[in-house]
Amino acid sequence: MLNLKTPISRLRAIGIVEGISFLILLFIAMPLKYLMQKPQAVSVVGMAHGVLFLVFLVALIDAKLAHRWGAKKALVPFLASLIPFGPFVIDRRLKEEDEARREGDPAT
Repeated sequence: MLNLKTPISRLRAIGIVEGISFLILLFIAMPLKYLMQKPQAVSVVGMAHGVLFLVFLVALIDAKLAHRWGAKKALVPFLASLIPFGPFVIDRRLKEEDEARREGDPAT
């Protein structure tokens, strides 16, 4: 279970939700649109995914500022969010960093 008290844990949580919405858009909504002529699936899921992506960007900026990440370090989660399954791949690295930071500073 995620502890949503740190910027990285919040980034991880929204990254997972955003990643799931991306997969639903690509593998369920788009086939429904193009194979079954149901464009409303993409409209609904696409809007939800767009909002979640914007929330992800806000969480990424929050983590970048809170932990003083350089542009290069912040670019990795951003690029991962653009690739199917990317947020799930980068989650492990973010989890390790979050745990290391919490062990180093019990207040966070």
